[in-house]
Amino acid sequence: MQRILSDHLPTHVGHTVRIAGWVHRRRLLKSVAFLIIRDAAGLAQVVVTDPAVRAELEKLPEETVVEVTATVTANGTAPAGVELTDPTVRPLGPPAVPPPFDLYRPALTASLPTQLDNAPTALRHPSRSAALRVSAAAVAGFRAALDARDFVEVHTPKVVSSSTESGANVFALDWFGRPAYLAQSPQFYKQLMVGVFERVYEVGPVFRAEPHDTVRHLAQYTSLDAELGFVADHSDVMRVLRDTLEGMLGVVGERAAGALATLGVTAPQVPAEIPAVHFTEALTLAGAPADEPDLAPAHERTLGEWALREHGSDFLFVTGYPMAKRPFYTHPDPARPAYSNGFDLLFRGVELVTGGQRLHRHGDYLAALAARGEPVEPYAGYLDAFRHGMPPHGGFAIGLERFVARLVGAANVREVTAFPRDLHRLTP
Repeated sequence: MQRILSDHLPTHVGHTVRIAGWVHRRRLLKSVAFLIIRDAAGLAQVVVTDPAVRAELEKLPEETVVEVTATVTANGTAPAGVELTDPTVRPLGPPAVPPPFDLYRPALTASLPTQLDNAPTALRHPSRSAALRVSAAAVAGFRAALDARDFVEVHTPKVVSSSTESGANVFALDWFGRPAYLAQSPQFYKQLMVGVFERVYEVGPVFRAEPHDTVRHLAQYTSLDAELGFVADHSDVMRVLRDTLEGMLGVVGERAAGALATLGVTAPQVPAEIPAVHFTEALTLAGAPADEPDLAPAHERTLGEWALREHGSDFLFVTGYPMAKRPFYTHPDPARPAYSNGFDLLFRGVELVTGGQRLHRHGDYLAALAARGEPVEPYAGYLDAFRHGMPPHGGFAIGLERFVARLVGAANVREVTAFPRDLHRLTP
């Protein structure tokens, strides 16, 4: 269809154009009617004075899809400084059944469960669609940042024969009569692909059958994974992550500026050097017991507040997590073997990224599995590559939905997910 999008209307003042979209709102006054049309680019105001056109307009409820042919007229009080006059309005389908909430209101007042139950229409609200635009821009920035550093995008299986993260729950399924599982991460495959391309990344779904029912967890989410070879230790990985985040936020600012404005959000600056604390120091700062094996959400919030107060940073690295809380493929700290060459990145007081240096010697993998009492057989295909030479390497994984939620200030990760899958939700 040859049409003009709403954001291009200011360049067509004085011309007759055709637009198309959804009836966002009708304002039926005594002597004039206003029709607000919503399309992918925004809103356009149509002024209706002809009684016959008004009569037709009264039959078209909100969300009906229509085509409007009209003259573009300058008006400083209208959206983008223009409005459409002398219109012809033609429905492109039957009158819409109004959704269970008003999409034309500035805020979507329906409860989150109601929004999720009616996601195909709730996502039309500018606040919900804006978050998804931010998400799309973040992925574009992730790809651009790593492409510029000679990473190669890979695509790995999402159905696997064994679990990736030892100890974590997995979704089991039947694969032509054989047991299989939905992949918890592309971890094994992206490590193997370091042996091919040295630097790789992937954008894809991951699945965690963990019965979390919180505002920060999903059973399926989008993971932004990267892995790079020939590292000295995890600090090399942290530097690449820092630059990747800067690239992501830069593209969000460029491509999703309108979405950020809709949400009233300003993207944060990534410090030239993100502050970092060792896990043992983090426990002290958070007021946690010295023998605590992990950071609780309350500890992360306290650390986020400390980083902002002391360093003016929305980001904080916590390094050296105990080996007991890291997967078997994690490289220990040579100077303190009980702690890892691994890290988490906190973003505004919430864990956003997990990463670190991996083991790269075949013998070390055998020893690590033996120390944990795990059999070698389920990992045979993965471990075999390390017999044939792998460089020191490491990587990280960013949870996309959690990143967007922290960026836009959403209270619940489901607010920035189109069709979330969690402990309770499998539809729509």
